[in-house]
Amino acid sequence: MRWIPVAVLFSILTSCSGDNSWSGLGAKCANPRSGVDPITDKGYPDAKGTLDDEKKFLKAFIDDTYLWYSEVPAADPSQYATATDYFNVLKTTQKTASGSDKDRFHFWQDTAEWEQLSQTGVQAGYGVTWALLATRPPRKAVAAYNEPGSPAANQNVTRGVEVITVDGEDVVNGTNVDKLNAGLFPAGINETHIFQVLDVGLTTPRNVTMTSANVTGTPVQNVHTIDTATGKVGYMLFNDHLATAEKGVVNAVTALKAAGIADLVVDIRYNGGGYLDIASELAYMIAGAQNTNGKIFEQTIFNDKHPSNNPVNGSLISPTPFHTSTVGLSLSRGLALPTLNLAKAYVLTGSGTCSASESLLNGLAGANVQVIQVGSTTCGKPYGFYPEDNCGTTYFSIQFKGVNAKGFGDYSDGFVPGATTTGSFAGCKVADDFSHALGDVNEARLAAALAYRQSATCPTPTSSALLSGGLSGEGRVFKSIFQTNRILRR
Repeated sequence: MRWIPVAVLFSILTSCSGDNSWSGLGAKCANPRSGVDPITDKGYPDAKGTLDDEKKFLKAFIDDTYLWYSEVPAADPSQYATATDYFNVLKTTQKTASGSDKDRFHFWQDTAEWEQLSQTGVQAGYGVTWALLATRPPRKAVAAYNEPGSPAANQNVTRGVEVITVDGEDVVNGTNVDKLNAGLFPAGINETHIFQVLDVGLTTPRNVTMTSANVTGTPVQNVHTIDTATGKVGYMLFNDHLATAEKGVVNAVTALKAAGIADLVVDIRYNGGGYLDIASELAYMIAGAQNTNGKIFEQTIFNDKHPSNNPVNGSLISPTPFHTSTVGLSLSRGLALPTLNLAKAYVLTGSGTCSASESLLNGLAGANVQVIQVGSTTCGKPYGFYPEDNCGTTYFSIQFKGVNAKGFGDYSDGFVPGATTTGSFAGCKVADDFSHALGDVNEARLAAALAYRQSATCPTPTSSALLSGGLSGEGRVFKSIFQTNRILRR
């Protein structure tokens, strides 16, 4: 049996309403909401309608805005019991050059959950992000990182801690997959589960009881400097492009600039994306005005029905610039951004590096900033969408492709460290090292980046057996849907 939790990630753009043929079909709901949205302080627009009305809206929405609308197979809406079931099939079935699904990112989420996470960073859980190094027996699950002050942090469930049992069920070979998933990925708050865990370097497990809570994420962590013979190197762990990350990245760059760093390592190995504006802000802060002057960060390309106008908000299509001031996500709008004025950036990546995070790499390259990529191949998502709420469900369907200032955006199979193909970056393939803390100079990926900075050579691959407990590899990291996409704001 495969062990696959349901959570996935994305990066997001936002928009404002335009004159769209499909918009007139929206808000006709089988079960309309009433009252005021606590996030927007606006009344819900819902009116009484039918399930068929909701399906008609989805079909029109896809036909007009979906990037690959002509590749969507015909589907009889009457054969689907819910609007979300119908939405699930309204996508292309084509494959990429590597044989992966062309659209691996089509999803929906309860609107209330989406609004809470995207705007506040709050979600139910223990505040630990799990990495599944093996999802089939013999399975292996470890902690990738935790959130400060969370239930996991309070129980010292830190990076590399391995889960042995969940509520008595064996993680490695247990057959009750539902029990494992229910314990590791609680559906709501106030769920209490008992774990047997093994700390890094130890041989005797310990028992941990954790109760799920609403945890506020800290998207930027562990900002510090590393002294080297050739100057200080800044390090920042950047985990999510949430709205709250705007303040986090600005504070991080401000501190690192004051410290007088010569180079910067940005650790986005677990950053699945989020708001594209934050990626643009960080890219500008790294590159500075001289490197970005007169250049765009990312050009948005919609389907061939909309060569000039944005199909979501009706405006003329315009690129995302390199933002030189804050956009108002978690800091006041219009504050001048600090700059490091670097010609080179070291970036630590993993399979969970996706969408808006990939835009950071691609956007820097478009401004002729040399990117050194250390880690593993990124997820491959040069696409994004505008979240569209209808009747309490927010739908995310790919609506645009992003290209950098040089017109490059063909990385649907990901950026591969050290590859020589067009658009690739110099660097090294290095396994994730769960036996060391993130930001530790001995952690394999950071150590490789620091070594490459000195000699432009990659380390000899190290057998995972030589690392503590075999804690290396490229695990599947599961986060919320919002956290793995490129998202534009309305």
